[in-house]
Amino acid sequence: MKTVLITGAGGGIGKQTAIYFAKNNWNVLATSLHLDHTKDIKHLPNIYCYELDVTCSESITNASKIILENHPKIDTIINNAGIGYRSFVELSEDEKIDDIVKVNWLGVVKMCRAFIPVFRQQNFGQFINITSVAGLVNLPLGNFYHSTKQAVESFSECMAYELIDFNISVSTVQFGNAPTSFQSNVTKCGGTEICSYNKLMDKISTLLENKSGKNADLPQQIVEKLFSIAENPNKSFRRYTIGFDANLMKILRRRLGYRMFNFIIRRFTL
Repeated sequence: MKTVLITGAGGGIGKQTAIYFAKNNWNVLATSLHLDHTKDIKHLPNIYCYELDVTCSESITNASKIILENHPKIDTIINNAGIGYRSFVELSEDEKIDDIVKVNWLGVVKMCRAFIPVFRQQNFGQFINITSVAGLVNLPLGNFYHSTKQAVESFSECMAYELIDFNISVSTVQFGNAPTSFQSNVTKCGGTEICSYNKLMDKISTLLENKSGKNADLPQQIVEKLFSIAENPNKSFRRYTIGFDANLMKILRRRLGYRMFNFIIRRFTL
């Protein structure tokens, strides 16, 4: 049986992916910040739960030691852990900025750094780094979330060049708003006396929540595509785009160019 390690497997896409891989005869190493988050999947066949904080090098080292003692061979790592922060630049807080950078970008960096030696020794392995439509385009109030996801895109592509000689595959996966717990857990800046800001926050939040509700089939599409990628690693770096929203954004951005695309975004969101 092949083995996949998934970060952020306590909920949302991470949890659904863990269940799907396990049902399809993979060993799943489901990691989360707290073991309580994985209590409803830990008894499922082929799923093994571990506590791991992607922001903490010590936690990653300790967890990887235990994991490798129990599972000496890992085929795929899906860097899924992520958080959202919706704020205006003027109203942003240092702690919230630090948190999203540590989880969304540095968490991916630290996980890859820790497991590259494992894959190199095996002479095979695969990193699948979850980004988002936010790694494709820039949308209102995406200042911090989008920049971290685009950082993961750049990081992943650069890292892929380093690992070609070791049969280590690197890819990123981009998709739009899915009906999971993610949107409800996004941290937002509070209300302000600036009316323009309040109106824009309400509009964007409502738009994203409505869009998530309409994408009922997207989570299943995502987990099936992740499984397909894991089953068939590509030697060259690849970006995979899943779902109508993300693919539409990708096409429009490429064909219309920055100025026209920017005009459309402003027209429909501001």
